[in-house]
Amino acid sequence: MNLDPSDDEALEKTNENKTATCQDSNSKPAVKKKRKQPTECFLSQPEEKRESTVKAKRRKKKKISDVLQKSAPKPGVPADLQNLLTQHFGENRSVIEIEELKLSDSCFLPANDLTHSFSSYLKEICPKWAKLRRNHKEEKSVVMLVLCSSALRSLELIKSMTAFKGDCRVIKLFAKHIKIKEQMNMLEKGMFHIGVGTPGRVKALVEQDALCLNATKYMILDWNWRDQKLRRMMDIPEIKKETIDLLEKSIIKLCRDGSVKLGLF
Repeated sequence: MNLDPSDDEALEKTNENKTATCQDSNSKPAVKKKRKQPTECFLSQPEEKRESTVKAKRRKKKKISDVLQKSAPKPGVPADLQNLLTQHFGENRSVIEIEELKLSDSCFLPANDLTHSFSSYLKEICPKWAKLRRNHKEEKSVVMLVLCSSALRSLELIKSMTAFKGDCRVIKLFAKHIKIKEQMNMLEKGMFHIGVGTPGRVKALVEQDALCLNATKYMILDWNWRDQKLRRMMDIPEIKKETIDLLEKSIIKLCRDGSVKLGLF
């Protein structure tokens, strides 16, 4: 059978078209693969992880407890209280006013070197306590005033001074479970030698003339003790403010006059 040469040419053209379409179809996925750029997503992931680790490190640095756990405890000294007052009033007071708030070394009792119990420390700084206790006859006042950070700590200090106080009368000067009117009535009708409490309640009693500090000889700050969060009383903003207010309004003048001695336990 004879084939027309034009038919052969037509077959060749159709075959060429098929091969061209196959090549085009095969080439399309190759182009798509080249367009994919997966590297961008891999670059963004490590940056996020780095940012999260940096944030975590910054949060740890803000914790006071983490820093204090690694640092050795240091006993408080009079210079610590002086620096605290200077920093607190430095921006709002003149140089002359700050000078009036400064206390000489003679205003301070020996500081606790962290080897004393509370009773042994009081025995050391108050060797003539028995005589002072017998001579105390003024109402609405105490011979010794102890300031600490909380009601619970006040109770701990009262228990720990048993060997020192003997038969002295101690009044609790904190707000928890005790109304201020009850404390005012107790101070007016009774006679107490030692007052233990928080600076906020003591300041309120002084401001209402329920507690007179003219007969007070010793004021002890529970300076070195730390709570569960490793905070001292001056590390707690509210306690710090109330203590400084009480010092400024009442105690510093009495210390400069020589009637009150300050102790850092």
